[in-house]
Amino acid sequence: MSEIKHPEHLKHKKTAIISSVIIIILGLYSFKFLGTEFLPELDEGSIWLRVQLPYSISLEKSVEVAKQVREKMIAFPQVKNIVSQTGRPDDGTDVTGFYNNEFDVILYPEKSWKPRMTKTELIAKVNQSLSGIPGADLNFSQPISDNIEEAVSGVKGSIVVKIFGDSLNYMEGKAFEVQNVLKDINGIADLGVIQNLGQPELDIDLDQQKMAQYGIPMADAQSVIEMAIGGKAATQLYEGERKFDVRIRYELPYRANQEAIENLMIPGKDNSKIPLKEIADIKTITGPAFIYRDNNLRYIAVKFSNRGRDLGSTIAEAQQKVKAHVHLSRSYFTTWNGEFENQVRASKTLSQVVPLCLLAIFLILFVTFNNVKDAFLTILNVPFALIGGILALHITGFNFSISAGIGFIALFGVCIQNGVILISVFRKNLEEKMHLDDAIYKGVISRVRPVVMTALMAAIGLLPAALSHGIGSETQKPLAIVVIGGLVTSTILTLLILPVIFSLVHQLMHKRSNRNLLRRIRVVSKLEKPNK
Repeated sequence: MSEIKHPEHLKHKKTAIISSVIIIILGLYSFKFLGTEFLPELDEGSIWLRVQLPYSISLEKSVEVAKQVREKMIAFPQVKNIVSQTGRPDDGTDVTGFYNNEFDVILYPEKSWKPRMTKTELIAKVNQSLSGIPGADLNFSQPISDNIEEAVSGVKGSIVVKIFGDSLNYMEGKAFEVQNVLKDINGIADLGVIQNLGQPELDIDLDQQKMAQYGIPMADAQSVIEMAIGGKAATQLYEGERKFDVRIRYELPYRANQEAIENLMIPGKDNSKIPLKEIADIKTITGPAFIYRDNNLRYIAVKFSNRGRDLGSTIAEAQQKVKAHVHLSRSYFTTWNGEFENQVRASKTLSQVVPLCLLAIFLILFVTFNNVKDAFLTILNVPFALIGGILALHITGFNFSISAGIGFIALFGVCIQNGVILISVFRKNLEEKMHLDDAIYKGVISRVRPVVMTALMAAIGLLPAALSHGIGSETQKPLAIVVIGGLVTSTILTLLILPVIFSLVHQLMHKRSNRNLLRRIRVVSKLEKPNK
């Protein structure tokens, strides 16, 4: 019987297998160096700037600062127009004070910017220009993104660390500790503490011993203070079915400042008049301007944004350092809220969906081929596709996002289809009694065109999405890039490596079946010898 020569592409099986295994391991290992995020930031073509000033600022001063910000912003050639809003909106949907200024900055198309720069670089220059405003806390976002971020995090910031507890003073101190830890972390921008404290208050502490000396009842002193500063209802005015309190209140000169209030006269015994400062300790303190609550628990928040680095590694480093350096009392705790929560939830869902998809594909393949071996060989195309998608993300500089994850799932279907095309023709050729190497060689030659055309059809169809730069293209580009990159490696490795693996597995299975057959023959011969 003449020896059948092996085709050239099957002569170096071990080298091909070892090389492919090394490539797959390196490709999968490089995945850990990809950044992670929920979705790429959608460019809305504008900037939403929030400038938060001290709580006690007057309306006039806040308007002056807003004018100063507008003048600085419009000086940038990339800015087309700017509209500002001081305080709360006209419809009252966003309860805030004069300290809050928000700016809608409309930009020219990025391709017309001179000098050329990215939007991140523009924000950095604007931040540098506005950083000299005393007491201003800056936050950069986009109109739609800002609304979504506030709805997700619960405060005016894209990502927040919330410290829960009872004492506002203690929580504020810990909030500034968190701020000091986060300020040195790469990727964190617009860092600031959303303070609860900051409202000047006049603290009047009545001295009961001095009041007893002057014969002044506590109720009389409190009644005068209430009527002088806040006003006290004396009667009611009826207008039809409606009624209104008629309040008595001291005129402004008698309550305009601390000195005037200290000189309020309190009636004592024998119709004497005693100044309030003689029976009370009066001082100005800083009290809570707001008390934020979540699930009926007080909290104070540290807000920040993520720029210049992937979200996943930024949050991971921030959580690790805050946990190591900021220690809270037993009844206090922290939570991390914001857009990264969507990433965590989506990543968890993907980690469950992908194995289920692969399992479903394997079951369908098992039903198609009616054996585990061919189903398993077809599934081996998945790593070939994965390394291409990962490499494409590295080359283009995109992070792994949910869009890229969906791209990987779509990629599985195409690469499995190519595997089915090859495995089917290999089996058909073997059923026609071809030699193994001939069956593989002729099968590959006959199926090069279908495999390549299948990959080209998907790649060319997604190429416009991968190359687009319009508004909204950021969300579709990772999906297209992953699919195109995965199809390149999957097509090449499927045509070159899958036939080698099929050959080795088939030979191994054939040798095992021959050994089993020899064992049966030996057992039968041993059983027949005594009979003879």
